[in-house]
Amino acid sequence: MNKRCFLLLAIYVLLASALHADAADIFVSIQGNDTYDGTAGHPKATLQAALRLAREWRRLHNSGVQGGIHIIVQGGTYRLYDPVLIRPEDSGTPESPTIIEAAAGEQPIISGGITINGWKRAQQTPAGLPAVAKGKVWVAPVPATGGVSLLFRQLWVNNRKATRARYSNGDSMCRIISWNHATGECWIPTPATPSLQQAAGVEMLIHQWWAIANLRVKAMLVQGDSTKLSFEQPESIVQNEHPWPAPWQSTHTGNSAFYLTNAIQFLDEPGEWYLDVAAGQLYYWPRADENLLTQEVVAPVQETLVKVSGTIDNPVGYVQFKGIAFEHTSWLRPSLQGHVPLQAGMYMLDAYKLKVPGTPDKKGLENQAWIGRPPAAAEVMFAHDTRFEGCRFRHLASTGLDYKRGTRQDDITGNVFSDIGGTGIQVGVYSDEPFETHLPYLPVDNREVCSYTNINNNLVTDVTNEDWGTLGISAGYVKNITIEHNEVSEVSYSGISVGWGWTRTVNVMQNNRVLRNKIHHYGRHMYDVAAIYTLSAQPGSVISENYIDSIYKAPYAHLPAHWFYLYSDEGTAYYTVNNNWCPAKKFLQNANGPNNNWFNNGPQVTDSVKQLAGLQPAYRSLLCNQALVDNRVLINSYSPTVTQRAIAEKPVIIEMVTPKATKQYAHRIQEVLNRHAAHYDGLQQWKNHYVVFAVMPNAHEVVALLKKAVPDATVTLYDSCFYVFDRSKCDSTTVAEEWEHTLLTANLVADTALQQQYLQYHATQYSQWPELAKGFCHARFQQLLLYRNGRQLMLVISIPKGEKLDNLNPKTTENNPRVVEWNTLMKKYQEGIAGTAPGEVWVELK
Repeated sequence: MNKRCFLLLAIYVLLASALHADAADIFVSIQGNDTYDGTAGHPKATLQAALRLAREWRRLHNSGVQGGIHIIVQGGTYRLYDPVLIRPEDSGTPESPTIIEAAAGEQPIISGGITINGWKRAQQTPAGLPAVAKGKVWVAPVPATGGVSLLFRQLWVNNRKATRARYSNGDSMCRIISWNHATGECWIPTPATPSLQQAAGVEMLIHQWWAIANLRVKAMLVQGDSTKLSFEQPESIVQNEHPWPAPWQSTHTGNSAFYLTNAIQFLDEPGEWYLDVAAGQLYYWPRADENLLTQEVVAPVQETLVKVSGTIDNPVGYVQFKGIAFEHTSWLRPSLQGHVPLQAGMYMLDAYKLKVPGTPDKKGLENQAWIGRPPAAAEVMFAHDTRFEGCRFRHLASTGLDYKRGTRQDDITGNVFSDIGGTGIQVGVYSDEPFETHLPYLPVDNREVCSYTNINNNLVTDVTNEDWGTLGISAGYVKNITIEHNEVSEVSYSGISVGWGWTRTVNVMQNNRVLRNKIHHYGRHMYDVAAIYTLSAQPGSVISENYIDSIYKAPYAHLPAHWFYLYSDEGTAYYTVNNNWCPAKKFLQNANGPNNNWFNNGPQVTDSVKQLAGLQPAYRSLLCNQALVDNRVLINSYSPTVTQRAIAEKPVIIEMVTPKATKQYAHRIQEVLNRHAAHYDGLQQWKNHYVVFAVMPNAHEVVALLKKAVPDATVTLYDSCFYVFDRSKCDSTTVAEEWEHTLLTANLVADTALQQQYLQYHATQYSQWPELAKGFCHARFQQLLLYRNGRQLMLVISIPKGEKLDNLNPKTTENNPRVVEWNTLMKKYQEGIAGTAPGEVWVELK
């Protein structure tokens, strides 16, 4: 935390502390001792001991607690060996709450981590270490418990997260070749990594529509430029039996992206680490500004730091946390059992596709799943009138704060959630493990339902940075919840999600409100996404006066256009959605239930909505904790006309002609594109010609990198169109939301005079041959782009997704003889490129 943030927090805590002069105080200090009496001069050493003393005071009806008990935690890091458990006996009352708070001007940290010491530069080169890392890697022994070395998946160096060694560095990923659900096997391009088959513990992260999966690799079989992977159980059977989401396989947008991790063979750049569990050794390549002899290296041990846990008949009440930091949690399930989420990070315990679709609630349902819930740094269950205020949740492996079940009248106010692997704030049941997750939740006792939770004025930033399918703020089966005046940014998937179950059946959810939040820079990795997303029937619920902006162009999205500002998904019913500001009216209402009322959403909404949304003035000091925007990643824009899209996005074509067509060439080309192209619709090929059509502002840089990666290829850039057709030339300017692109190539004849005639015909086509545009309109062509480099032409024909060009193309000539005349005339100027058959002119890249 920077000095300004610390000063503002200190002032806030000082003011709060001044309000409890008549309360009983228990002090905690890292210099304390649990045998002390807990006074300022003789503080306790642990929060557990302070809670025990508070519990005794209440049991014995100590008159000093009438104004409340304040457990005042002095600055420093309190490392836990077990979660702090707050029981019903620890409850306060309205007049005498139990408040656990930071001492004035200090920063107490409750940490689940352990410091890794004993760093030395590696004197011997470990087997498998890449040549580029030799002499640069440091090593330290890992603590052991019961003779077993500590296992962890995260590492922080001076509270900056390091990267678990992975193949495909940075944000780059490769794409699978194929996936076989019947055999449970996946083919990938063979990694250019020696001795990888001998590595133990390799994992695969695979991008699957709106979720990722972490799969432990059981075996690798290398066959030339392709490698077959099989996976461990139990994740393999779930991964291969469940239908949604699944590995994406598409010739149009490219197959699912993936990367491999957890092998010393991948430790090839500064900031990466590898844990050799068998040898009890941790390897790390320090960044340029890091000195392991002086800086703190922390590995997480505990999965949960605090549990506030009552029962349905004896809940915890009136307990508050103020100004406390929760840091350095672990989550080991992906390392031990894999992780295959359904949605929102909820992992599937069992899942399969029904042979005969249908359930009592939904006749067409074919997807069955039973889910588990990841752990959180702080968990609350069966509690009421609790509060987290002015706290910091950061450097966490999974969820930050989770109100799981049976909570009511709770406040989550003025906190910071940052550097979190999963969801920032989570509330409500998402289906019990024995309960099929698509069935409506209707408990016999409504006290199980989380209700009247107020989530306000929190900063949620740089969360979801490991499980990309999780959320900024996520609510399941909840009622009377209010999510307002929060700011959510730098998330991999959706910003705020409310609802669960995919059902229009009225259930426990009702009267939920999402008001005046600011959500921006979301959708970093996953699509089927929105700033605000809903599921299922929620009578009396409202989404209003939110400010939404800046959704990232996710480079590996399964459907590049499937992003939205507002998204009411399956079963959403009885919602009012109004007065939300966003840059364009790009919304989705998918399989909704009845009685939704949408009005006045989009860029026409008054600017006062933008000004009033997000953190209120008293909390805007929290913004000094906001994660920086990654300006290397493009932001989506949505234009209602094809012309605006073509002008704004300026797509280019890059062609690579290799000595022969092989998978190895394709793999090397894709590696460069995956690392450096902001977005592309897959690699297309005709014989030994590989072509990419993409929005690529750094096209010249990518060309240079391709020449370096494939030195025996000829690389050609087509970066300007000499002819554009768009729907503005049509009587009906309706534009399809999603397009499919067909790429074709041909040559102009060698005669330069004929080349000029060809160009002139296209320059005057709209005035001299208007019938052509009418033919294209009749065929529902969305766009035609014609590029030229030397003699070679590249033609892009864009049509509505799901249509076939062979079906649409004949419509251009229906009752339109001038198009036939034009086509005959153009044969005079065009011929096939090298390798075409006699008489063959235009060839299609697949």
